[in-house]
Amino acid sequence: MTTHASTDTVPVIDIAPWRTGDEVGGAGAAAGAAAARAAVARAVDAAARGSGFWQIVGHGVDPELVARVRAVTGDYFAQPLHEKLRHRPPSAEINRGYAPRGSESLSYSLGVARPPDLFEAFNVGEEGWPRGQSGYEARRHDLFAPNIWPSQPADFRDAVWAYFEAARSVAITLTKIFSAALGMGNDFFTPFIDHSTNVLRILRYQTTPDDPELVAHQVGHGAHSDYGICTVLFADPVPGLQILAADGTWHDVVPEPGALVVNIGDLLAQWTNDEWRSTLHRVIPPERLADRVNERRSMAFFCDGNHDALVAPLPTCVSPDRPARYAPVLAGEHLMNKLLGPRLHQVSTAADTAGDRLGSALADNA
Repeated sequence: MTTHASTDTVPVIDIAPWRTGDEVGGAGAAAGAAAARAAVARAVDAAARGSGFWQIVGHGVDPELVARVRAVTGDYFAQPLHEKLRHRPPSAEINRGYAPRGSESLSYSLGVARPPDLFEAFNVGEEGWPRGQSGYEARRHDLFAPNIWPSQPADFRDAVWAYFEAARSVAITLTKIFSAALGMGNDFFTPFIDHSTNVLRILRYQTTPDDPELVAHQVGHGAHSDYGICTVLFADPVPGLQILAADGTWHDVVPEPGALVVNIGDLLAQWTNDEWRSTLHRVIPPERLADRVNERRSMAFFCDGNHDALVAPLPTCVSPDRPARYAPVLAGEHLMNKLLGPRLHQVSTAADTAGDRLGSALADNA
């Protein structure tokens, strides 16, 4: 069963106070800015304890930049497949470059075998860091491998990198809001993201009149939870993204105009000892039309934290009545276990954050 997610389930939160709160004058204005920030933190806390998904406005990402990136990546995906395959990474450990349709099955990240997913993607990671810095150099072979930039379209690199930096800025702001919402000041997460394994994944889901019928349990993006701290998503304002509600039903999430969708990932769920939970979600492929191609596109920025960050339940989220549910884990080990399962079609060995929700997700994952 699928229903539409209301703004009660996936609320719209204005985060502008966290971008403009310091631009004030006088004690009264400063107090007002602090109160506005506190209100944002409360709203995020409520959303993270609820559906785990919300939308943000006031994020500062230029809509003209979004349009530019959408245009240039559309041109990239429109190229012949043999051209795009030139940009595949040399191994599954490298989260860069082109991923063709059917090359991954996200449900394996939950330990469940499912048919290949019907998306294609292009992945971009961090670059330009100071050479010799241990946080980066230790993982130059996988998590911080060089980006794979296509030569065409000519402005692909400039446009995509500009969006990467804008989305990163939003994610950093969100980590400050998370810290405040959890009663940890504003900067608890700062030392855990100063060499974060951030990745921007640009996705296209496409159906054509000649596509074969879907096989059982095949979708655009299989049921999964995101792996890291948080995800910042731009998506076309059409159905496709679905989240699993507490009652075991799937809810459509269609972004409001100008809004970005945010959800928390497994590492933040582990930090909060499941007080904030990483919600299972999936993407349904566009409806197959008889007379034309139909597509849906999105851009997901994953803030995954430093690969050498030790993640363990926060003391404020552990009590005699709520003991720690997760053993400490290095963020990079968790991330690599999650990445490799879908790409190698092998069951992931990462910690399970789905719990009793997994059965509901799979029962209606056709």
